Parts: sequence; C-alpha cells; structure tokens
Amino acid sequence: MKLWTLVTLCTASLLILSGCALKPTPKKEAVIDESLPMVKLTKNGTIVDANAIALEWERIEDPRVKGIFIYKINLDNAKENKNEYYDTVENRFSTHYLDTNIKPSSKYGYYFKTYSETAESRKSDITTMTSLPPMESVSWIHSIESMPRSAKIIWRPHINQKVKAYVVQRKTLQEDSWRDIATVNGRLNAEFIDKDLKDNFTYKYRIRALTFDNLLSNPSEEVKVVTKELPKEITQITASMDLPRRIEIKWEKSDTPDFLVYRVYRASNINGSYSMVIDTKNNSYVDLIEEDAKEYFYRVSVFDKDKLESIHSNHSVLGKTLIKPNTPSMVEAKLIKGKVVLSWSNSDARVKSYSVQKRYKKSLVESSIEDFEKIKGLQFVDSEIEAGKTYYYRVFSVDANGIKSEPSIEIALNIEEAALVNSINSAEKIPQQKSESVTEPKEDVIVPLQDFN
Repeated sequence: MKLWTLVTLCTASLLILSGCALKPTPKKEAVIDESLPMVKLTKNGTIVDANAIALEWERIEDPRVKGIFIYKINLDNAKENKNEYYDTVENRFSTHYLDTNIKPSSKYGYYFKTYSETAESRKSDITTMTSLPPMESVSWIHSIESMPRSAKIIWRPHINQKVKAYVVQRKTLQEDSWRDIATVNGRLNAEFIDKDLKDNFTYKYRIRALTFDNLLSNPSEEVKVVTKELPKEITQITASMDLPRRIEIKWEKSDTPDFLVYRVYRASNINGSYSMVIDTKNNSYVDLIEEDAKEYFYRVSVFDKDKLESIHSNHSVLGKTLIKPNTPSMVEAKLIKGKVVLSWSNSDARVKSYSVQKRYKKSLVESSIEDFEKIKGLQFVDSEIEAGKTYYYRVFSVDANGIKSEPSIEIALNIEEAALVNSINSAEKIPQQKSESVTEPKEDVIVPLQDFN
C-alpha cells in the first residue's frame, strides 16, 4: 500500500513539473539557417473575430524543425511592440494557432520563424489583419414613461444566438459616465423595470448585449425616462382633409404653467413610427406636402421649460391633402373632315378645365409630346395630323387649384391615307380652334371606345 502511494505521488509530481516546463523562446543571438523551411499561411489561413484571430499554415515536413516561434505586432499601439515575440508552437505537426488576446477593431501583424535544435529560419512575411468591430446592440429599445418612482425599459431581443444576456446601463443628466445597474439573463428576455428612483428626475438608459464568450456589444440607442408628473397632454386635435397639397393641424392651447413649445409628430399609419415635424409656440401648423390625396397621422405634445414632454401617444388625428379630381371617361375618338375629334364625359363639379396630351413619332428616333391646356368643353379637335402616323391621346381633369386628375385611358388613332383623303373630300367648314363642340353626324370612320375604369 505504501509503495502504491509513493508511485502515485511521484507520477503526480512528474506531471506537474512537465506542465510547468517553460516553452522554448527565441535566442538573442540566434543562428539563422537559410535551409530551414519558412512558415507559409494557407490560402484561407486567417479568420478574424472581434476578440480572436485564428491562423492556419501549411504542414512542415522537415524533421529538423522542432516548432514555430510566433511574433505579433500591434499596429495601432507601437508601445506594445517592445518585444515582438509572442508565443511558441512546440510541435512541427501543428498547423493552427488561436490568439484570444484581441481587441475589437484593432489592427495586428503576425510573422513566424521555425526553429531546430541549433538554429532558426528566416522570418516569414508579415501578415496584417484587423479584428472585427464590436457586435451591434439590440435594434430597438423603448422606455415607458409616467411610471411613479420607476422606469420600464423594453427592447427587441437580439437576433444573434450567441447572446446570453443584456447589460442595462443608466446615467442621470448630472453624470458624465454610464453605470452597469443590472444584467438580464436570456437572449429572449426583453424588459427591465428600474425601481426606487427619485421623484421629478430624468434618467437615461441603454442596453449592451453580452455573448457566451463574454464579448460585449456596442451600446444601443439611448432612451429617456422622466419620473415627475408630465405636462398635461393635448387631447383636442383637428386636421384638414380638403386643402390642396397641405394639411392644417390645430389643437387646444396648453395650460402648463412653464410651457415652452409644442412638438408636432407625423406618421404614415396610426401605429407607425412617429417622427418630429416641428417645434412651435403656436397652436396650429400647416404641413406643406407635394402630393395629392396624401394621408398622415399627427400627434402633438407639450414641452415645459425643464424639457419634460407630455404623453402624446393616446391621441392621433388623420389629415389628408385634397384628392385629385375625377378622371375623365373617354366616349369616342373619330376622324371627321380631316381632323381628329375626341369626346369625353365627367361629372365632377370641381373640374374647371381639361388638358389633352398628344404624343406621336416625328421620326424613327424622335418622339414628340404636346399638351393642350385650359380646354373648357368636353371635346377636342386636332387638325395637326398627317397620314401614315399613329397618334396617342389622353385627357386630364383640372380643378381650380391646378390639380390634375389621373389620365384617362390612352387612345391610339392610326391615320391611314385613304381615310384621311375621304374625310377631307367630304369636309365642310368647321371652326379652327383646338377645342370646340362638334355636332356633325357620325358618318365617317369611327372608333368606338369604352372606359373600363
């Protein structure tokens, strides 16, 4: 029994001494053997991460080689490069090395020497690489306001499955630096409630994601929480629905004693992301919009002189720019007495005039578009036509504000030589205006049309 115990102790001692043996290091005045093989990285011999760099080189077959000296250069901080030797790989059959002493977004250089019992090889070429930047934090973070002596922070869980927790950071307006106040474990956890806060106080929060390999992400966007009672919210808001290319928003005046400004927000849908439009001291605002029938939802908040903002998420109002007038309905297009006659109908009382657009090919490579404006009637006569060409027409309604409707269906008329000659031969005088009423019987070539709108 005593012999077995002695053998065991000796074995353990040998293992400990072996594990503590120092690695070989480069000699100060090493002999350079030009015949020793040099380390060559493989084609894809470097892999970088934010906190690690992996190296891979070709296998070394020369039996004289005992191992590899690795040299590392910090290209961002020359002070760390007093001794470029970094580590030793003691087996020539090893072809991989992992460096975990890496800072994110940092540039490093590596080179290598093989060594034998008596000499070292020439150094390899320097390979430079830059570690990856820190991982981005959560993509969305939001704070819940108006909670007494507490604040609730919610965020969207990180999409990277390497994330194991979230570090919650907080600071006040009086502090210059952020403090870690909590760690929320679990990638899918998405909220934190901060308690025992001061009354009438403003706090800022942000989130940093933490991975299983203890890599900390960049900070998220900042959110603000105010624990004091906020200014009274605006509840009476109106927005116009019938003004040309503008929306006028009006709201009740605030009775906040230390009122500073109103802030107007706008979003494309009622539950969308509202962006700030303007800060104003007036209780109305005209939003100029270069689109017809454009809808926006508006909210208005109140800021006091401490820059505390009222709740504005409970009351939204829909505003809309004036819609386009009704599109004309084409009735017919025909060739009468050498002229094209278009007819249309429209029952929209807003319409004050019409516009006709004509297009055709002037040559094989050149096209022409002509617009005829301020047509008062429901017909248009075009005498500027030629045989052998195809003309395309469409009609727009125009209201008193100059707003044009969507175009009517497009009419294509192919003017054939025989039809034009027959039409001219049977012609009687008709007025030469571009737009007029035509009452002649429909005995010529007629193209019946139907508006499917």
